[in-house]
Amino acid sequence: MDRVTFLESAIATYDHLDYSAEALAQLKGSQKVTVVIPARDEGGTVGRVVGAVQDGLVDRVGLVDEVLVVDDGSHDATATVAANAGARVVASSDEVDPSGRPVGLGKGGAMRRGVAASDGDLLVFLDADVSNLRAHFVTGLLGPLLSSPETVLVKAFYSRSYRGEVVGGGRVTELVARPTLALLFPELAGIAQPLAGETAVRRAALEGIEIVDGYGVEMGMLIDVASRYGAGAIAQVDIGVRVHRSRPLDQLVPQAHSVLGTALGRAGISAR
Repeated sequence: MDRVTFLESAIATYDHLDYSAEALAQLKGSQKVTVVIPARDEGGTVGRVVGAVQDGLVDRVGLVDEVLVVDDGSHDATATVAANAGARVVASSDEVDPSGRPVGLGKGGAMRRGVAASDGDLLVFLDADVSNLRAHFVTGLLGPLLSSPETVLVKAFYSRSYRGEVVGGGRVTELVARPTLALLFPELAGIAQPLAGETAVRRAALEGIEIVDGYGVEMGMLIDVASRYGAGAIAQVDIGVRVHRSRPLDQLVPQAHSVLGTALGRAGISAR
């Protein structure tokens, strides 16, 4: 990740250390904050993710009003673990497959369900597979929204722990997402982690925006917000080091396909 390139871009860039939970709770006023966590078969980590937010930001300071986990067709104990940690849990879909197992809608569908099932004025999306999530992930994302009325969407950026080493963006990010933005949407080239699951957005900004299915959801939301409000309405926040499960290369192909297809579609380019 070339930190100089994006830090010198027009995208407003902050550090999570710029914000405290107590100060943000004062700025929040009457606004409601919902944390939405799409999850599928993440019983091993979702409890810690929910607990970090519930204990640190709901119970302690009241910055977050609700933690909502969207169970996207899990076959493990994700829903039970999340509920025991304090989250309200909803299913992404009521459908079941022929064997009676719940049907997942994919990340985009789960996020869409989370928006519909919540009433927060400010929505914070978190990934359920992060093993080191702390409350500052959320305060960092909320900071620009609460302190800058002109800010509409906030993306996290971070260093990743990969095979014991601290590295930059993931493979799909560096080989697909960032080069595609630089070519087709250069005003967004300064976004360090366009595919980051850690995102905060004003609910009003989602009205009329298509929350696409699958892994293209982050790319689509980013491009759509920039198209409607301008790149100046987008900020990014350094949340430090993020640790999560790395997937084999063959499992990243569908994600890369979805991300590229979404960007091409937003640029008016047929992928066929």
